[in-house]
Amino acid sequence: MSEKLLEIDNLSVCFHLPEGVARAVDRLSLNIAKGETLGLVGESGCGKSVTSMSIMGLIASPPGRIESGRILFQGKNLLELNRENLRRIRGKEISMIFQEPMTSLNPVISIGRQVAEPLMIHKGLSKSEAFDEATGWLEHVKIPAAGKQLKDYPYQLSGGMLQRVMIAMAMVCRPKLLIADEPTTALDVTIQAQILALMSGLKEELGMSLLLITHDFGVIAQMATQVLVMYAGQIVEEASVTRIFDRPFHPYTQGLLKSIPQAGGRAKGRVKRLREIAGTVPALTEVIVGCKFADRCPYTFDLCRQQQPTLDRIQNGHRARCWLHEHPERGRGNV
Repeated sequence: MSEKLLEIDNLSVCFHLPEGVARAVDRLSLNIAKGETLGLVGESGCGKSVTSMSIMGLIASPPGRIESGRILFQGKNLLELNRENLRRIRGKEISMIFQEPMTSLNPVISIGRQVAEPLMIHKGLSKSEAFDEATGWLEHVKIPAAGKQLKDYPYQLSGGMLQRVMIAMAMVCRPKLLIADEPTTALDVTIQAQILALMSGLKEELGMSLLLITHDFGVIAQMATQVLVMYAGQIVEEASVTRIFDRPFHPYTQGLLKSIPQAGGRAKGRVKRLREIAGTVPALTEVIVGCKFADRCPYTFDLCRQQQPTLDRIQNGHRARCWLHEHPERGRGNV
């Protein structure tokens, strides 16, 4: 068995808001082995980004609070570290590519300064040494005329170039774990393919682990080895990437996969309508007794509204949170 790099055990994160307590992450557990790419997929509002921010120690308190659980990185519980010790790990051993590169960089600080700063903080390099290494990394992520770009500001670069800068910033200290939160959302298809190829190449070169957060199953298919499907703060399915695409079990996973546009999606000269999942993700402040997906599921029966299912083993390495596992006659969820 591969050695665990990151282990999250029973993590719950809540936000105390005027309208009530929002349970953004509900008793979540996951493992990432050394060198593994783990995909975390689900609709917006399911808790994916809150999970990543919890790992990085960036949950704003108030209103946020980690109510239970452990986040173990190389056996060390990040939730027990003081601010200074966590700061030594963040950006050096664990790095993150945030959503929306156009708003994630500081608009009043030059590109070169932002890439060089982690090197000065974590490696103790002088300003000139850090800028030299920053130039090398900008070249490494295929930014043309990297030396000249050091003095540019974010508004002077395109979205694709800004995403490359974000990758360079995350990689300069050669982290053991990279968290990529929707790294290609704002990019067109051509640039997206380039960015994914770049991330994949750097991952193999550095031998690091990758937590890839996305709503795009196409990205998951290209990058991930293991997949977790998240809904309303919970993991509802876990399997290898091959198994998820070949034999999805949970009705939510099945719905996500059926909503993917298909090549040649026309019928008698007309564009075929995409299949959607009925309804919306429930409000995080809503108290739900049974399955959180029950109101949107085509196979719901009485037990689904009375008792919350647990994440049970379907086959080796494949688990799902659904009562169809015990009652396959109720729907097409049997495998």
